[in-house]
Amino acid sequence: PSMPIMFDVESEKPVSVTVDGKSKMKPIESYEIKILSIGFFTAPSQAVIWRGPMASKALNQMIFDADWGELDFMLIDLPPGTGDIHLSIMQSLPITGAVVVSTPQAVALADAKKGVSMFLSDSINVPVLGIIENMAYFTPAELPQNKYYIFGQEGAKNLAEDLEVPFLGEVPIVQSIREAGDYGRPAAMQEGSLIADIFTQVTRNVVEETVRRNRSLPPTEAIKITTMAGCSAVNKN
Repeated sequence: PSMPIMFDVESEKPVSVTVDGKSKMKPIESYEIKILSIGFFTAPSQAVIWRGPMASKALNQMIFDADWGELDFMLIDLPPGTGDIHLSIMQSLPITGAVVVSTPQAVALADAKKGVSMFLSDSINVPVLGIIENMAYFTPAELPQNKYYIFGQEGAKNLAEDLEVPFLGEVPIVQSIREAGDYGRPAAMQEGSLIADIFTQVTRNVVEETVRRNRSLPPTEAIKITTMAGCSAVNKN
């Protein structure tokens, strides 16, 4: 719901367009990125209180009832956990791979480990492209060379090694990231800055792992929930 703020498009709303005789939503475009978010359809002060089926339906509408056109990548930001929304998206789409994001402390790593386990389970079988460590350390603006590991050190990196999945990089806590999100100017676009270099390297690592996955593994199939106890793959052509 926060993407409209982070991309400085709070005042915009998706419009309806006709594509091949069907009505579709036209995603909002900012910084050459096409965006759809629940935040476009609710008031800023309105809480989104939905049960799993309703959230899953909304997600499917944003994916299948939108005129996305040609894309290089489609990124779907999922909430933490292993619940309905995750199963719904994997039922709807053959997911190329999952990127798990975690902070370094043990409480967050426990959830990240469960997430990796879910994606890699036989019934889901979605490749994990890797783990990113967010809030890896704090660096004050006046002392840019100093690193303070306030949430612990290299927790996500160690988890990636334990689970034998790639470690894609670490993102620090710095004031410029917060400011960039508040003002709708992506930190990754601050050319020449340290934080832009960090995001560029993380992005490069994700792309490299995606290419490696596509070269070495067959396409992922969407899953089909066959019983209350489990899921199986279904070919959606």
